[in-house]
Amino acid sequence: MYARIMEKQYQSYQIADFSLNASFESVGPEIMEQLKRHLLDSAGSIIVAQKSTTIHKLAAALKHLSAGGTCSVPMLGKLPADRAAEWFTALIRYPDFMDNYIGKEATCHPSDNIGSLLAAGLCRETSGREFLLAMAIGYAIECRLVEETPVMIKGFDHTALLAYSLTASAGRLLGLSHKQMAHAIGMAGSGFVPLVTSRAAYTYEWKGLASSMVALGCFNIIFMAREGLTGPLSIFEGPKGFEQILDMKLKHEWTTSDFQLIKKCSLKTYNAEVHTQSSLEALTELRANNELDIAAIESIDITTFLTAYHIVGGGVYGERKQVYSKEQADHSLPYVAAVAVLDGQVYPEQLLPERINQPDVQALLQKVHVHTVSPLHRPLPVAGFLDPYTDAYPEKLKTKVTISAGKAKFICEKNDYHGFYTRPFSWDDTISKFKKLTDQIISADHQQQIVELIQHFENHRVADLVSLLSAGVEEIAY
Repeated sequence: MYARIMEKQYQSYQIADFSLNASFESVGPEIMEQLKRHLLDSAGSIIVAQKSTTIHKLAAALKHLSAGGTCSVPMLGKLPADRAAEWFTALIRYPDFMDNYIGKEATCHPSDNIGSLLAAGLCRETSGREFLLAMAIGYAIECRLVEETPVMIKGFDHTALLAYSLTASAGRLLGLSHKQMAHAIGMAGSGFVPLVTSRAAYTYEWKGLASSMVALGCFNIIFMAREGLTGPLSIFEGPKGFEQILDMKLKHEWTTSDFQLIKKCSLKTYNAEVHTQSSLEALTELRANNELDIAAIESIDITTFLTAYHIVGGGVYGERKQVYSKEQADHSLPYVAAVAVLDGQVYPEQLLPERINQPDVQALLQKVHVHTVSPLHRPLPVAGFLDPYTDAYPEKLKTKVTISAGKAKFICEKNDYHGFYTRPFSWDDTISKFKKLTDQIISADHQQQIVELIQHFENHRVADLVSLLSAGVEEIAY
């Protein structure tokens, strides 16, 4: 009896309680509307991803690995449930045009949870209302873990935290009990500890697929836990657990937790890494408001905060001026800055090999220089004190861009960007992005059907949405 009482003090049990005790009403209408916009944003990625050669490679692999199944998915027809979770997650994640949550020392893509929830919604009759609540649970858990346990500073990828949120949210839809859920969380957390090297230079295709493998594995774990398989309940507090190995204590009181962190989730205006967004807005505004002579540009100087400098500007994540692939391009501030000045936008077409390898952008990106205010980068508290750009992060994504062309200088400063939680997308903004992404792929009528279904998703089924996302897409034959 004492052991069972102690078990329920573990964070794994508390996360399970939070997931299973949450109600649709406790999320609130404002956040539910935001989640619908994020779902529509992800639907755009699901559709545009189907044109990608990398996604076609994954499709070919899944054809070899999957012999039928019960889940009908875009492009591939029938898949087993775990492969469906992998597939949906890859479609949402690969374009790298999805949402973000930014903590002080780490970030994540909460929409990584959505693919597994779509798959879970196909395993049993699931309403949009149930789906949206599970989506809120997944977002709330992952965002909280980013705040409390920022594993990226220890060299682990943020998809390590996805394992907990995905398991808890999809486990709810698939009917896990409190005990089963706690054990599943322990198994998932101990089973998936990916390295952040997948996002470092030179960046390869795996960056866009890493979260899909977590989805595949966690889906397996959920079904094993449902059969009574047990895992390490004290994964955070126990011997050789999270606390001992990473020196990070998770002491959150989940019984009083809520969904307010979801309000700090952001959407992207530009198809590039999130920390580039304010710089890209500044550059596209300079381009729109001035007659720039591209041939006369001598330099593009970007002053930014340390996280942006390290991840996309040539800091500890590696050199960012050797750009020949989509994955390297969307994580290179020099590249996306150059192509934004040349093309006035950064959308999937700016990340195609034929655009990346054009002489104009390859020459201009070499003229882009990324700086920080202070040359001191460590320790972070001291660097932040000396650097107002870093000190303001993550509440602000401060940037200053200067385009120098002969005697002319064009300067723009930003604290955030349109799509950041301080200037969030409206429904019209989200619909506009969705339609721009999918205009050449599906009809206007088809677009409108998807928009209207998601706007009123609580009155529909998950199967209805998946059917619309699959309509008009031929299965791939290999």
